[in-house]
Amino acid sequence: MHTTTRDHLLACEGCRNGEPLGFDFTMAFQPIVDLRSREVFGYEALVRGLSGEGAPTILAQVTDANRYRFDQACRVKAVELASSLGFDGYLSINFMPNAIYEPATCIRTTLAAARRHDFPTDRLLFEVSEGEASADTSHLTSILTDYAQRGFKTAIDDFGAGYAGLGLLAEFQPHFLKLDMDLIRDIDYDPVRQAIVRAQVSMCTELGVSVIAEGIESRAESQWLLGVGVHLQQGYLFARPAFEKLPTVAWA
Repeated sequence: MHTTTRDHLLACEGCRNGEPLGFDFTMAFQPIVDLRSREVFGYEALVRGLSGEGAPTILAQVTDANRYRFDQACRVKAVELASSLGFDGYLSINFMPNAIYEPATCIRTTLAAARRHDFPTDRLLFEVSEGEASADTSHLTSILTDYAQRGFKTAIDDFGAGYAGLGLLAEFQPHFLKLDMDLIRDIDYDPVRQAIVRAQVSMCTELGVSVIAEGIESRAESQWLLGVGVHLQQGYLFARPAFEKLPTVAWA
């Protein structure tokens, strides 16, 4: 048996029969707003500790041994909470491609949670960070393709923060591309950032990919982006993540 296949089977067996995670966590939710319709497009589920600790505190406890179990637990927790909060729109869930061995098998827990909590699967949006793409683009592409075929929405997060994004985009065109917040910061008066973002928006328009700008903190940033056609936006300007609840949106 090929080493990689053997490792994957062992990992799946470990998830089914292994020890519990050993730590618990919950979620905060941050809205993605549509400034064109002035409605909430969806909410991104963000990992938090039980006392509100940030994601790094939780992610520091993730190891090779529990990565698959943690990824599955994140999906289930996000669906459970989203269902209990009763919001409309998309539920955006970040996933770890290196915790998914066979997309058709690994998605079963998510689908079971959606059925159990009566959450529509066509409102699931799966995000993967551009930085996750560098390890195995072909594997990630196979996951995203499988998800799209199942009717899920897909997104590449933090686009522009690394070096793998364009290569991944050449292989797979997601439904959404989320511009990295470092590109957004002070974009209203930074001509270099403006040129880069204009080019990315133009590229996405030609490819049929919708753009989401994240990390927006000022009205000036928001208005500049809206002026170049980016109407899906996310950031502190509209709402900070709310612990186990939906925040009130402050419309800019």
